[in-house]
Amino acid sequence: MTKINENVLANDLSPYLKQHKDNPVNWQIWSKKTLEYSKQIKKPILLSIGYASCHWCHVMAHESFEDIETAKIMNELFVNIKVDREERPDLDFIFQSSFQLFNQTGGGWPLTMFLDENGVPFMGGTYFPKNSRNGLPSFKEVLQKVSEAYKEQRENIIKQKSLIISNLDLKKNPVLNQELEPIIEMSMNNLDKSKGGYKGAPKFPTFNLYETLLYFFNKSGDKKYLEPVDLIIKQLCSKGIYDHVEGGIARYTVDEDWIVPHFEKMLYDNSQFVLLLSKYCKIRSEIYFKEKLGQTVDFLIDNFKNKEGFLGSAYDADSEGVEGKYYVFSYEEIREIKNIDKYFEVKPEGNWEKKIILVEREKPNKTILNKLLEIRKKRNKPFFDDKTQLDLNSLMLSALVAANEILPEKKYLNLAEDFFSKIEKKYIKNKIYHSYSQDIVFIEDYAFLISSLIDLSDKTMNFRYKDLAKKLLYEAINKFYLSDKNIFQKNPISNDDVFFKPIDIGDSTTPNGNAVMLINLVRLGMMEEAKKLSDSLNGYLNIYKSHMMTSLRAIDYFENISKGKNCNQHGCKIDA
Repeated sequence: MTKINENVLANDLSPYLKQHKDNPVNWQIWSKKTLEYSKQIKKPILLSIGYASCHWCHVMAHESFEDIETAKIMNELFVNIKVDREERPDLDFIFQSSFQLFNQTGGGWPLTMFLDENGVPFMGGTYFPKNSRNGLPSFKEVLQKVSEAYKEQRENIIKQKSLIISNLDLKKNPVLNQELEPIIEMSMNNLDKSKGGYKGAPKFPTFNLYETLLYFFNKSGDKKYLEPVDLIIKQLCSKGIYDHVEGGIARYTVDEDWIVPHFEKMLYDNSQFVLLLSKYCKIRSEIYFKEKLGQTVDFLIDNFKNKEGFLGSAYDADSEGVEGKYYVFSYEEIREIKNIDKYFEVKPEGNWEKKIILVEREKPNKTILNKLLEIRKKRNKPFFDDKTQLDLNSLMLSALVAANEILPEKKYLNLAEDFFSKIEKKYIKNKIYHSYSQDIVFIEDYAFLISSLIDLSDKTMNFRYKDLAKKLLYEAINKFYLSDKNIFQKNPISNDDVFFKPIDIGDSTTPNGNAVMLINLVRLGMMEEAKKLSDSLNGYLNIYKSHMMTSLRAIDYFENISKGKNCNQHGCKIDA
């Protein structure tokens, strides 16, 4: 029986949901039972989506979800559901898309969506403050107004389902064989040519774009594709977004100079950073970049490992309730370190809230870094979200293979094979699933795992890996492939706890699953299946250009292989 009048999160395995187990809000998990109960009592749903290392999720939780008065209103007026976006990326995708539909702008986290009693969204926002400020209404005001609107317009709101589904459905323009380079150049026109990344702030690394630029440089030799990569790699390695003491990058920077990071460290960012930097080092073989590569991989191996021997998801931005406390320094802490100002920009007034975020002037020596590390070791580490996600661990497996090409002395390939043996034992010999629930899996889990197996096979010449990859690919086709649309659905076709069946063709924090599957099909020689998927993605590319960088290079790769050119997934001019 659904315990609707109490908070049921205590027994959930998600670190994010556990963070909310003591809230006075009667939080429920997303399930068919919860949705059925909402329908039965004709009560709207308040859906809150976030993740364990999300700073603004913590802020809203402290301000509102821990507040007894706010919780009372929520419990009285809504069925309240908490979702970990990393456990249910399909729900996050559906409701972020819904938010964009309603608000005509990008979403974010925490995501606060209001659903009708059937689980269909009718309104949404992101962070709402406890008290109204800066033009934002207070959360309690929002709750009251949404509830009143639902009571007054319930029947009309419920009738909107077909319209919402129609607007969420992807559109396709089946014009094939279009020129791909102009689409790349269109994205390049939006880049900041002096600072890197897209123009303005905040600054995100957007790895999918830079991977695609490297691909087209390897294919054409045209330096216009390489120059933005040169710039972004320099910024990511030298500025405040990089942790010069321990390694790895933060999620993004709030400024346009790459100095002030949003301090959380995510596995998906850092595994892609390793992949991009490894490919870049094949072109720019400089010791400096190789050292950053090795430092980041070693940091991930040493600090992201969980009890199972896999890699967890993220480190929080906050420690001891203060954003960035673990990572920044006071002038008094570091001024006695000899020549510190030679290597880093160090000023008594600091460069962020009277503290110092390390920005390189020149490459620091190990003595300097060790002294900074000793200072940091005295602090409490940020919270670590240790959950295993199969897709991200598979990305990291590919990253280890790529890093070994640049730093073979570190024996990352051996680590990769050991890592795979854990994946094989837990997943391949039993059941492929995403994170905690063995009943939940997504196309990205299959796509990235298959890709990593092909990478291992190509580097070790052990064709057992490729045989496993092909077996899993057929399994994915049976579970996710829509033969009428020639595209993979994000969640299994059999899934029945969402109002809308999502098809995801755009890159987000990671490469798009459909694009990766196209590359997998080509690498495994399944050209007939690859053509169908390529044609389908091409049709979407006509409309959703800027969001489909991985698809763009996947289509180009397929087309070149079809023409008999000597190419691989990295381009047509480098050695396969």
